[in-house]
Amino acid sequence: MKGYSPLKFILFSLIGVLLFMTPIPTDEGFTIPIAILSSGLRDLLGEVLPVLIVLVILISFAGSLIIKTVRPQSMDKHAFLQRLFDVSWFWFTVRLLASVFVIMTYFQIGPEMVWSEFTGGLLFGDLLPTLFTIFLFAGLFLPLLLNFGLLEFFGGLMTKIMRPLFTLPGRSSIDSLTSWLGDGTIGVILTDKQYQEGYYSQREAAVIGTTFSVVSITFALVVIEEVGLQHMFFEFYGTVIAAGLITALIMPRIPPLSWKSNSYIDENTETLDETLPQEYRGQSFGLVRFGFDMASTRAAKNSSPAAFFAQGGRTVLDMWIAVAPIIMAFGTIATILAENTPLFTWLGAPFVPLLQLMQVPEAAEAGATLVVGFADMFLPAIFASGIESEMTRFIIACVSVTQLIFLSEVGGVLLGSKIPVSFRDLVIIFLERTLISLPVVVLIAHLIF
Repeated sequence: MKGYSPLKFILFSLIGVLLFMTPIPTDEGFTIPIAILSSGLRDLLGEVLPVLIVLVILISFAGSLIIKTVRPQSMDKHAFLQRLFDVSWFWFTVRLLASVFVIMTYFQIGPEMVWSEFTGGLLFGDLLPTLFTIFLFAGLFLPLLLNFGLLEFFGGLMTKIMRPLFTLPGRSSIDSLTSWLGDGTIGVILTDKQYQEGYYSQREAAVIGTTFSVVSITFALVVIEEVGLQHMFFEFYGTVIAAGLITALIMPRIPPLSWKSNSYIDENTETLDETLPQEYRGQSFGLVRFGFDMASTRAAKNSSPAAFFAQGGRTVLDMWIAVAPIIMAFGTIATILAENTPLFTWLGAPFVPLLQLMQVPEAAEAGATLVVGFADMFLPAIFASGIESEMTRFIIACVSVTQLIFLSEVGGVLLGSKIPVSFRDLVIIFLERTLISLPVVVLIAHLIF
């Protein structure tokens, strides 16, 4: 039947699920095929990859500089080039800073605090190579999840769960699952594309991006190993899930997320209809039939391999040009402040009485770790490695994962996306998630220890 392709829906959606959502056991734990491809490409490129990252960040700045000064007509004629390079003066300054930082770090020139292994070196040597290759494969193959009916199929099935619990449409369940099983940045990319295509309102996109973009299971294993409690991984990850779910129930219902507009990117204020059409009501498995028909219809609209890879290529360039400079700039500044100033110790001081009230050992040492995670999620684990109490190290590791927002990765990707969250929003959401998840984690820790 023309305009109806169940085989295409099933085949390409299964490939998407295989790539993005299928856990694969490895020596380090579990990962997904996209991450394996990313790691393989990173190893293959070797010393070439840092040069590519430098070039991309410099191109990002140079393109913005050209469009703000010369502004050739050829750029004005291409909407995609305009979207890549025509940024505000604030983001232009961010791209300038990123260019300066990446050159200093690559050549290891200037003050060491900029390019050391715990500041610019951490971003340039560890995080950006991983994100660079993940963006490539995730961007290219993301249409398998978006364009072949998988979201339409699960949209109806999951609405009765996602809407009352998390105030979200059913299709967001795929975003959430992709983040939990794969990588938080992939979840943000997926959410951003869905928002730009008009499937999520501003509030829904902000909730999904800041609530479910959790680090992968593999990275969580790295965190628990850093604090010397790898033998407690199942207790650790179970605690993360419990605290994460409770936080996800509360966050959409309080500001700033609850204050976000329910309008869509095109300013339309009508909520997408999720009700089951009349002709499917009363049928056996009517909801499943409706989802299958919607998915098959959506899949039939995709017939051009060239269009598939063109869309994926545009997504890759968008993430490289827009997001890489933000992560380099914000991440470097945040880690410099964390490593070389007492700023996060001062900011963490108000948490010390709270930790003491909850009878957490070594509360004074733990206080700073609750705030430093805003710079980078791995820093709390590094700071906690010198704490003697196993319970305190366990609490710090759990909270660092459930805090979710950190500028060196997920926070940077969110700021570089079209998802309507500001830097101030991220600060507030980070603190709220900390205050909500901390009592849950501490309670479970007291039960375990």
